[in-house]
Amino acid sequence: MLAVLAPGQGAQKPGMLADWLDLPGAESFFHWAGAIADADLLTLGTTGDAEAIKDTAVTQPLVVAMSLFIARELGALPEPGAPADDVVITGHSVGELTAAALAGVLSVEAAIALTAVRGRAMAAACAQTPTGMSAVLGGDPDELQAALEQHGLQGANYNGGGQVVVAGSLDGLAALKADPPAKARVLPLSVAGAFHTAYMAPAREELEGLVAGLRPADPSRQLLSNADGKAVGSGAEALSRLVSQITSPVRFDACLATLRDLGVTAAVELPPAGALAGLAKREWKGSDIEVLAVSGPADLDRARELLGAARG
Repeated sequence: MLAVLAPGQGAQKPGMLADWLDLPGAESFFHWAGAIADADLLTLGTTGDAEAIKDTAVTQPLVVAMSLFIARELGALPEPGAPADDVVITGHSVGELTAAALAGVLSVEAAIALTAVRGRAMAAACAQTPTGMSAVLGGDPDELQAALEQHGLQGANYNGGGQVVVAGSLDGLAALKADPPAKARVLPLSVAGAFHTAYMAPAREELEGLVAGLRPADPSRQLLSNADGKAVGSGAEALSRLVSQITSPVRFDACLATLRDLGVTAAVELPPAGALAGLAKREWKGSDIEVLAVSGPADLDRARELLGAARG
């Protein structure tokens, strides 16, 4: 069984599209995706600096479009009438929209369009109140939870591999960094605000209104949700979870645990790759699961081999 992992915001890097533009149809795909997202994704992904591509409004559609383009290149997008394969899909945060397209719940166009709206709405929510996020590495989970309650913070991303991202007011984050739990390191993150918390409620409400009229398809592959790591049963449930996830913690640790329990033998992380592959390797340390981060065109052949094996 093959797991396909779709990265989220934070995976972006300056110039991340440059190595892929020699692939057939690359430039036209990103011009097309940019038109859907109302953003110049091609320029942002080739010459945009770190500051330009950390803007939530454009980062999210850029990351999702890149993942979907490489999925198309690998032949990993679902095809109507194709036999079932041994592939399970999960994404991290906005990567869940990529995952929804890979599972056939949304079209590529709909995934990019919803991502663009999500990114703009979350950027607007961030502008209302100064908030932020910090990564916490190590330490006792119970002690961390007590410290979060003390400083009015919330766990936003439970990533596995000993990493938790916390979010809330800037003062609370500063207090946590000044007095962290024993054996824990607190690293402030360069993000616009407290994602996956109640601070994002305006963005959630906007997306709820937008998706009300959509008729998503049921998943054609196993699709794991960040809410609890469990497989999603229907397209309607997948869409509901995509919306509620904006104000709820990402439980990527639960997704990794489910993948291990399902008996996956390999995992492929789509570009911009590296972060999720690293988390998976740490969480699955000691296992025989092959983890491949598709970091450049040279990795495509092995990714195709793994996908082919999952299709029998």
